[in-house]
Amino acid sequence: MSLAEKDEVSVREIERRASTNAPSEEPKDKDDELLALDVRAAAERKLVRILDWRLLPTIVLIFIMNYIDRNAVTAARLKGLTQDLGLSDIQYSTVLAVLYASYVPAQIPSNMILNRITRPSYYIPLCVILWGVTSALTGVTHNYAGILTARLFVGLPEAAFYPGSIYLLSRWYTRKELAFRSAILYGGLLISNAFGSLMAAGILSRMEGKLGIRAWRWVFYIEGAITVTIGILAIFLLPDYPHNTRWLTPAQRRLAQVRLAEDAGEADEDVSTDSAMKGLIMALKDPKVPIFMIMTCSQLLGLGFVNFFPTIAGTLGFSTTVTLLLAAPPWLVATVACCVNAWNADRTGERFFHVCAPWWGVILGYIIGVSTFSIGGRYVAMFLMACGYCGFALTAVWVSNAVPRPPAKRAAAIGLVNGFGNLGNLISSYVWKAEWGPDYHQSMYIGIAALGFATVLSIVIRYILVYQNKRLEQEELSNLHGAKRERIEEAARLEGITFEEALKRKKGFRYLY
Repeated sequence: MSLAEKDEVSVREIERRASTNAPSEEPKDKDDELLALDVRAAAERKLVRILDWRLLPTIVLIFIMNYIDRNAVTAARLKGLTQDLGLSDIQYSTVLAVLYASYVPAQIPSNMILNRITRPSYYIPLCVILWGVTSALTGVTHNYAGILTARLFVGLPEAAFYPGSIYLLSRWYTRKELAFRSAILYGGLLISNAFGSLMAAGILSRMEGKLGIRAWRWVFYIEGAITVTIGILAIFLLPDYPHNTRWLTPAQRRLAQVRLAEDAGEADEDVSTDSAMKGLIMALKDPKVPIFMIMTCSQLLGLGFVNFFPTIAGTLGFSTTVTLLLAAPPWLVATVACCVNAWNADRTGERFFHVCAPWWGVILGYIIGVSTFSIGGRYVAMFLMACGYCGFALTAVWVSNAVPRPPAKRAAAIGLVNGFGNLGNLISSYVWKAEWGPDYHQSMYIGIAALGFATVLSIVIRYILVYQNKRLEQEELSNLHGAKRERIEEAARLEGITFEEALKRKKGFRYLY
């Protein structure tokens, strides 16, 4: 019998015993049935498996479509979009950048809203449906103003997804589980660059002139329709929060709350005084958050090649279809590298080198890119560049680990860091200029400088966390009061232990760096 089968048997047995007991216990006590020592481990593994097979595949699929929709413009450019709409190079760059003009500021209020509402299973799918519809409408545009408006409104609902998904994962997984799951999520982005290129290659090569419509317009119609369908299905697949997810039993919901409380020594819930605005203020006052914001902006500026990857692949000198096919393998390799990097980050609890080392690979790729014009050398550089996103995949995880409680502060911090950070994507829209092609040496020099600066800021964050861990070791019971004491008391209540025992666990909490 496998471990999974043994877990199932153990959990079913405790559920059977609970159902045959005399109904003398209060309903509150029945919620504790999976906390018993003889079934706790098996029940927890079963809960994590349920999340891994239901929550993760759904958000990964959404994330794949998120970036396919976002990068559809770069694929459509290869088949006449700029000519049909009469776009200049600067206008094309503005079309790419304007998405971030709405995407960046909308992330912060979106995550604040997500923290306050009780049904993220409605909120996130609604945003998915809206961006799918708006993306599809991009295909009906006929001029610069039309496509500019369409891309502006694509950015608004898209803003809810990535920071919202990271926040939702942090409400279900412990610190040591979060990095690998977040990397699987971000693997959706990397794989979307591969499959997006393959999908676009198929559409652009086979749909030209069908029903009298240009192939580049079919790219938006087809990809937008797929996104809307996935958004509708997500309503029934995504969970809400540990205390109110409908497709978990009361005992499983209680177990989900307890394991997160044990992980940080505090209940993963806001107290009555933790409003969304207070969470935003707390995040802004935490010196780590502004540094994370600037670091992420610099990082994404250095990784800005992603919006021009088909164009960079085009410098190898092949046809449109071959160019799109060649753009896929680097992202497939990057997906595997991302998962391996995150798995090791979870296993070791280390963050700094797992975030920064992939950037150093990008720097090496840029150095190769400015040093040679050979097809082989530049294609190797493309693999190194793609793998650089393994570091970004762990950035929001590191933020979640560094700003763990209360949830209102964590939600605001993730929104601030990802929102401000994406200004780097906006800036990069003007860094990879067509006039700097086909070698793009200036663009690569800027990327090297940006990633070097991001590394310096990461070192600063690491030293701050080391210092804060030393401060935690000196924390005394007499210093606990107000909302902080209330969250630890709530953790003790959930776990059925004394306040002093919960305090010992709290004092065992350390930031991951």
